[in-house]
Amino acid sequence: MSKFAVLGHGVVGSGTVELFLKNRELINSRQGTDLELGYILDIREFPGLSYSDKFTKDINDILNDDEVTVVAEVMGGVNPAFDFVLSCLNRGKSVCTSNKELVAKKGAELIAAAKAHNCSFLFEASTGGAIPIIHPMYTSLAGNEITAVCGILNGTTNYILTQMIENGTPFDKALSEAQAKGYAEKDPTADIEGHDANRKICILSSLAFGRHVYPDWVHCEGISNITAEDAAYAKSNGYAVKLIGSVKKLPDGKILPMVAPRFVPLSCQLAFVSDVFNGIMVYGNGFDEVMMYGKGAGKLPTASAVLGDIIECAKADGTILSCTWEDSADNSFIADHKDDTVRMYVRCSGSSTQDIEAAFGSVDFIKADGINGETAFITAAMPEKDIDAALEGLCSRVINTIRLLG
Repeated sequence: MSKFAVLGHGVVGSGTVELFLKNRELINSRQGTDLELGYILDIREFPGLSYSDKFTKDINDILNDDEVTVVAEVMGGVNPAFDFVLSCLNRGKSVCTSNKELVAKKGAELIAAAKAHNCSFLFEASTGGAIPIIHPMYTSLAGNEITAVCGILNGTTNYILTQMIENGTPFDKALSEAQAKGYAEKDPTADIEGHDANRKICILSSLAFGRHVYPDWVHCEGISNITAEDAAYAKSNGYAVKLIGSVKKLPDGKILPMVAPRFVPLSCQLAFVSDVFNGIMVYGNGFDEVMMYGKGAGKLPTASAVLGDIIECAKADGTILSCTWEDSADNSFIADHKDDTVRMYVRCSGSSTQDIEAAFGSVDFIKADGINGETAFITAAMPEKDIDAALEGLCSRVINTIRLLG
């Protein structure tokens, strides 16, 4: 018999317990395990539950019970989660987590602790909810050189942008709808400013390229500056607007991770990932591209990923070494996004087409129904710093700029 403990009884924690108890017989018979819920750590009281006797307020109850071999951390945040997780790993107890902030900021240290104590630190639920992305990258795709990862990593922003492009809904109204439906928090900053997607692309970058990428090193933009007019230009010209987290390996060996809104052409599968769904594309030198799609958040979808990691840890003999990367002393291996070659959508007023062509050379001028008194265009591919310089030379007011994907 192997006991597991759950740290936190919020949305994901309660979902993990619920899903395990619902499928316990199936899990144990199908996986060849004998799992049992040992403890749930939470400072709150939860009377009246069928498993109320499992609660504790003292992490030492878990640390000192040798029958607990796996711990699921679903508290969120770095403190006290980091201290609790490190203490468990130092006792040789494997840890699974859905905590993207913890993995993005402390992943290298926790992976090293797991190795040192012959246990595992797994985090499938930290990046794609129910979407299997971490496990395929370190197992099924392990024989390939990963060259890029690109995806819609946040369901809240995808819902908002879907409403804007499909229905012409203004940003503020779309955000309010997302909050009313429970897709967005009362304070939506982490979602709409890109912080959530940033943490996820840090995890994917670290796994794909073997060195820890910290959130502070990643250029990050959110969607709060996107307007219904931008969505209209996209829709009228064969694009969708999506918040994209991406990382790619450059010819000089550096990598370029970033989070930013993008015009996504309809030739790309990501353009059709709508509502609260997520989609993640992985590119490699042996398989070209693969795409994972599904709900990226939610109680039971995230719990499903957590529970999958719990089962894998319970079945493993020692640490799962393939899920690993090294720490980074500095960010010298990360390229400056301003040096990257991109195409850019630009909206401006006060410049003639002749002025724009004089500054940028050949561009594609675009229109959208009902929008007058301004000029919109898409630049040729050029280094972003050159686009910035050309924009500074225009005697116009730049209303917005959005990079194209690809």
